[in-house]
Amino acid sequence: MQLGATPSSDGTHFAIYSAVAERVELCFFDVAGNQVKRHFLSNCDDGVWHDFLPGCRAGQHYGFRIHGPWAPERGLRCNPAKLMLDPYARTIDGEFIWHDAVFDYEHGGNEGITKLCTQDSAPFVPRSVVCDADTAPRHRRPRVPWKDTIFYECNVRGYTMQHPAVEQVERGKFGGMSNGDVLAYIKALGVTSIELMPIQAFIDEHHLARQGLRNFWGYNTVGFFAPMPRYGNRAPLHELKEMVHCIHDAGLEVILDVAYNHTGEGDSRGPSLIFRGIDNLTYYRVEPGNPAIYINDTGCGNTVNCDHPRVRQLVVDSLVYFAENVGVDGFRFDLASVLGRHSDGYSVEHPLLTEIGNDARLAKLKLIAEPWDPGPGGYQLGQFPPRWAEWNDKYRDTIRRFWRGDQGLSGATAQRMHGSADVFEGNGRPPFASVNFVTSHDGFTLHDTVSYELRHNEANGEDNRDGHSQNYSCNYGEEGESNDKDRLLLRRRQRLNMLACLFFSQGTPMLLAGDEFGNTQQGNNNAYAQDNPIGWLDWSGLDKDPEFTNQVRDLVWLRRETALLRIEDYIHDSLPTSDGSIQIRWINTAGEIKRDDEWSESKAFTLLMTAKGSGDSESALAIAINSFHEPVTLRLPTTARPWRISFSSDAQSDALKNKRTLALGGRSIALLQR
Repeated sequence: MQLGATPSSDGTHFAIYSAVAERVELCFFDVAGNQVKRHFLSNCDDGVWHDFLPGCRAGQHYGFRIHGPWAPERGLRCNPAKLMLDPYARTIDGEFIWHDAVFDYEHGGNEGITKLCTQDSAPFVPRSVVCDADTAPRHRRPRVPWKDTIFYECNVRGYTMQHPAVEQVERGKFGGMSNGDVLAYIKALGVTSIELMPIQAFIDEHHLARQGLRNFWGYNTVGFFAPMPRYGNRAPLHELKEMVHCIHDAGLEVILDVAYNHTGEGDSRGPSLIFRGIDNLTYYRVEPGNPAIYINDTGCGNTVNCDHPRVRQLVVDSLVYFAENVGVDGFRFDLASVLGRHSDGYSVEHPLLTEIGNDARLAKLKLIAEPWDPGPGGYQLGQFPPRWAEWNDKYRDTIRRFWRGDQGLSGATAQRMHGSADVFEGNGRPPFASVNFVTSHDGFTLHDTVSYELRHNEANGEDNRDGHSQNYSCNYGEEGESNDKDRLLLRRRQRLNMLACLFFSQGTPMLLAGDEFGNTQQGNNNAYAQDNPIGWLDWSGLDKDPEFTNQVRDLVWLRRETALLRIEDYIHDSLPTSDGSIQIRWINTAGEIKRDDEWSESKAFTLLMTAKGSGDSESALAIAINSFHEPVTLRLPTTARPWRISFSSDAQSDALKNKRTLALGGRSIALLQR
């Protein structure tokens, strides 16, 4: 039976799951938020309460009141005074307002959760809306192969709020991301897939509302099928679908960042808005022997109970809906280790991971895990099923440390550039499984990585205690912005070095939006609450150093046009192919094979890759790297055809007359081809 509100020509069928409900009351509201009708669902089959309401049409606002036990000490939280969202609602309307009435217990005193709150929450919570029957999108997907994929992570609101080509009414909205000039810029940059931070309906945390702040990132979901209302104008769902259509029309993929690991209801003292009041023990993990307290493996107050089949159904149904009816091309799963958690820890064979991976309706979509959560044993990099790619934080940390000059990291850097075979190959997974990045929404921007050594999160209102304390960053002698010309040139080169490393590495690169023109968050490395100019992209950066943006664009396109940078299998010396072979060698500054004992000391080396085809055809590239502050001379193999420099972060680098010696400046990287 399909859950949610399913309209037909003569009415709407409603269905909601609750194993603990004694009665389920369906309430209708007018557009002003006034309750105008109620109806008790008359059928219950295996915990699914359902009924058909003749004459109910698309556009009808509704919610549920769950009549059943309220015994918080036993984890039972039914309270019919609280209006519940439909977990399957395709559209949500109205603002969530923090008020004592949104709690199912008398809130505000020191008594704890002991007394039932009978105040009606309906005036302070959003309502579900009946939508027209689901239809498949009319556009074709780009279907970018994994080996060609380049992710571009951005936030719908932050990306468009200050974009000069976006009209005021569309700023911060799906319509802004649909803008032709916005998409033309992204397309010209050369990336293939836009990874959007959460667009599913979410609420602002209580402590943020008290400070006059808002949740900017969106990882506080309360509607797993509904788009965020503030991202639309009059019809958020239609505008979301139109945005996806426009992005596809530009030849780009849409990847949605989704957070199925927790919900916006928070810990046991949080509001009662959706799952808590419907069936608390089904949807949330609770402490053994103490069901009043939630397990908090997410650090966000609650943990979704992915062991329960109805929860797994909700997650898969949500993914399929966005795939089939909205048309997205893949998903990045926030704190994805939670999706594989049993009561005794993570398992790569967890039923939810298996069901997502095996569902035929999701078979051609990209699946990307953030392979960790804050709970016990939550760090699971390299431990996801074969179809999945994973954010590789080892890549980020190694590349940052290597370029800032930390000792003994040449070997680790070579491993990361090789596609992190030490992490993924043992499980039979290809290089694309490693999603390489040097920055993401979570942490410093690239500009701030070379400008700040300390976090500056005072604007978050948590006394600068939040966010990462170890950023592997460097300010090069001055914290924050600088007017020193030499320091600025060094910072610029280091940004270019890290991005060049990113696009020259095997695996799947991800670029954080704004890094291509030096966007800053003023040293804030946890801008989740900064729905303001701190978190929004400052597009004036394009005018400050347009040549830097051009260089980043050159890097992206160089990767796209160079097959040896996008190999689908791991190579350890050589790899036979159908029409030849590919060889990989690591060589030292003298042009000789690098010895094991050299890796711990040297800061300069070359990655040499050669592809031999049928007959005498051959192509080769050399990636020359020097993280030392002094110049080095690197010797390359003698070849029949001369080497040419395709890219260098050192403007002074030049191939010498003998055609096999490269003078590479301090802290620089170059790509040579023949």
